[in-house]
Amino acid sequence: MKSLQLTKYLPNSKKMRKETMKWCLLLVCMSLALLSCKKDKAEVEPGHGQVKAWETLIDGNSFASYANFEAQWNYNYPWGTDHNGSARMVGSTSNHNQISLSGGVLTIKATRLATSPGNSTANGFTNVAIWYNSGACHAKQQVVINDQFPSYTISGDFAVPTVKGTWPAFWITGVNSWPPESDIMEFKGSNTNWQNTYDGGWENKLTAVSNAGSYHNYKCWYNKVSATDVDCHYYIDNVWVAKHTMSNSVNKPMWLIINMQMEGDSGSPGPDGNTLYTGKNIYLGRERAF
Repeated sequence: MKSLQLTKYLPNSKKMRKETMKWCLLLVCMSLALLSCKKDKAEVEPGHGQVKAWETLIDGNSFASYANFEAQWNYNYPWGTDHNGSARMVGSTSNHNQISLSGGVLTIKATRLATSPGNSTANGFTNVAIWYNSGACHAKQQVVINDQFPSYTISGDFAVPTVKGTWPAFWITGVNSWPPESDIMEFKGSNTNWQNTYDGGWENKLTAVSNAGSYHNYKCWYNKVSATDVDCHYYIDNVWVAKHTMSNSVNKPMWLIINMQMEGDSGSPGPDGNTLYTGKNIYLGRERAF
């Protein structure tokens, strides 16, 4: 009886050791959890508390209908119908002869004219005779790279003509001044794609594209690298091909343009009849810093 009572009331050393180990493990786990929380907080708030988010401005549906298109794009060049070649851009909400939509695809058609209606009205090119009607559009959303929007991605799938005298392009250029300019895709009468950057001097990357008349993806990632300069990373079919620096381009609004000019830098004479240039899955997105 005394022996039983002693067993009941005296401390059990083995049991105490187990309890002590349990408490030690608990304290270790709590310490690790606190360290983990601190690490997660630091990763979520990089750059001294700056929060960044990515936003899509134009997605793959902008060519799904004329209503979608006209909500996000304007017809012709931002400055009018003429530029640096022998084609005059023709298009409006009521005229889709040269620029049309079907099945999510934009088609630009250049048509050779029987007679010239006169010369280009574009500054610096008034000596160039117009011999084609063609099409162009520019995005209503401008590209402005700055502290608030330090990074942009622009891409699209295009099938292009490569015969002499054809000049399809997908590019951005300054709203209020030239430079800047960045050509994401430009063909000049051959299967060579020109990816160009102009900031007062030209940087060019020339890439031969196999079967350019079938769809390929052309893309540029723009990234602000200083108070004045932007790096332009060019891609074809998601393969990086070049990096150019577009200096003095921060805080300068730029237009996004899709067009097919004719002759000029692509050679002459251009083709007779109709020439087609098609595009789809146009994307414009940017990083926003809060």
